[in-house]
Amino acid sequence: MPAPELLDPPSSSWSLRPDPLADVLADLDPTDLVLAVPVHAGGLPSGEDVAAVLQVVGLDVSEVQAAHEPSSEAGAVTRLQLVPGERAARTVLLVGLGDGAPDALRTAGAALGRAGRGRTSLVVAVSGLSAEGQAALVEGIALGGFTSPRWLGTDAKPASRPAAEVTLAGEFDEVVCSRAVTRARATMLARNLAVVPSNTKNPAWMAAQARVVGRRAGLDVKVWSERELKAEGFGGILAVGAGSATPPRLVQLAHVPAGATATTPHVVLVGKGITFDTGGLDIKPAEGMLAMKTDMSGSAIVLAVLEACAILDLPVRVTGLLALAENAVSGSAYRPSDVLTMYGGRTVEIGNTDAEGRIVMADALAYADAHLEPDVLLDIATLTGAARVALGRSMAPVYATDDALSDALVAAGRATGELLWPFPLVDDYRFALDSEVADVNHIAGTPVGAGSITAALFLREFVGERRWAHLDIAGVGRSDVDRGLLTKGGTGFGARLLLTWLEEMS
Repeated sequence: MPAPELLDPPSSSWSLRPDPLADVLADLDPTDLVLAVPVHAGGLPSGEDVAAVLQVVGLDVSEVQAAHEPSSEAGAVTRLQLVPGERAARTVLLVGLGDGAPDALRTAGAALGRAGRGRTSLVVAVSGLSAEGQAALVEGIALGGFTSPRWLGTDAKPASRPAAEVTLAGEFDEVVCSRAVTRARATMLARNLAVVPSNTKNPAWMAAQARVVGRRAGLDVKVWSERELKAEGFGGILAVGAGSATPPRLVQLAHVPAGATATTPHVVLVGKGITFDTGGLDIKPAEGMLAMKTDMSGSAIVLAVLEACAILDLPVRVTGLLALAENAVSGSAYRPSDVLTMYGGRTVEIGNTDAEGRIVMADALAYADAHLEPDVLLDIATLTGAARVALGRSMAPVYATDDALSDALVAAGRATGELLWPFPLVDDYRFALDSEVADVNHIAGTPVGAGSITAALFLREFVGERRWAHLDIAGVGRSDVDRGLLTKGGTGFGARLLLTWLEEMS
C-alpha cells in the first residue's frame, strides 16, 4: 500500500500576529480554536499581559487562579472549557513555562502541540521571550503536534494531525520562528523515513527518496549502483549488502551555496543507512530485530539536514553521504573471519557480522577523505549498544579529534535539547583492534570493554588527518514512548543539533 506523506510530514501553517489579541481572535472561528496562556513560576501573574489575555475571553485572572490553581511546571496543562456564547474561544489552555529556560519552553511547546492535534486553530499568547526561547517554543509546538505515519486499510481512521494553523500572538521574530520550523520539519522527515517498514524500505528505495528530496531542494545528487560500487572498490558496503536480495547503494548529496569560493567551509556528513539489520550470520535474537527498521536513522538525518541547508540557504558547503545496505542472512552473506578490502585498500578482519554499521561507514569516510576535501568530516549512526548502556536514551556520546569541534557540537546540542556528552578516543585501547591477518579488526578482539569507544577508534582509521567527529546515537535514535517531543520509533535526534552547529559555523 502507498506510503502516506513521508517526504512531506503533515504540519501546521504558521502566522505571527503582533496585533492586539482581541483583533487576532476576531479573525478566527472560535468553535475549534484553542487559546494558550502562559503560567509562570508562582502561578498566573496579575500583570497586565495575562490579565488582558484572559479578559478577552471573559475570564478574570484572580478567579481563574483561585479556582484552578494552574501548575507552572514546564508542560503542565490546565484546560478550561468555556460555555459557548459570544466568547472568542471555546477552549483555553493554561500551560506551565517552568523557569522559562529554552528546555522548559520546548517542553511547554510540545504540550501545546499535542493539545492542538486535530484542531483548526491554536493561538499562543506569549510575550517577552528571547530569540532562543522563541525558537525552543516553536520547535516544541511543531514536534509535539507530529504523529508517526501509519499504514492503514481503507476503512481505518487516520492518525490525528497537527493543528491546521498556529498563530503566535505577541512579539515574535519571523526569521527566528521560520528557521525553527525548518529545523523541526527536518526532524519530522528523518522520523518518517526511520519508521517505514523494511518490506518497503530497502537501499534502492532510500536512494530514490534521496533523489526526490535532492531534486526539490536543488541539491546535486549522485547514486552508486551495485555495479559502480564494485568498479570503484567499496568492499565494505558490498560485503554488508551481499546477503540481501536488494543490493546496496551509496548516495551523495551536495549543498553548494551561491557565491561559494575555495575558502567557503566544507563539511561532509556521513549517515549509517542499514535499512534492516538481522545481525547477519551472527544473527540477533528475535526481540532484538523489532526496532531494526530504524537502523538507517543516521542516513535519514543526513538527508533531512541537507534539504534544510538548502531551505535555510546556509553559506556553508555541505555534502551528505548515505551508506545504504541491508544486513541479511543467506548463502551469500559475509562471514565472521572474512577479510575485506575497503575503499582505499585497507583490509579489515570481520569479528562479528552484527557490527556492520561501522563497515559501511568506513567505506564512506575513506571516500570522503580521499576525494571530497572536507574541512570537517562528521558521521552519525545508531552504532553500538554500548552507547545506550553508558548514557541511556537522553544523551549521546560525541567523539572528536579536537576539543574545539567537540565543544561546538556540545553547545549546539545544549541549544536544541539534543544533548551530547564528550567521550574520549582512548589510544590505549587501540591495540584491541589489532589483527593477525589484516590491517585492522573491526571489533575489539581483546576484551577491553568500552564498545562505543573501540567502535569510534575503528572509524578513526578511515578519516586520515581530517578534523572528524562521530555521534553514536544508538540510545537516543529510537524512542519506546510517545511523550513530549518524542513519538515511538525513530527520533530524528541530531537533525536540529547539526543544523544549529552548521548555522553557527556560517
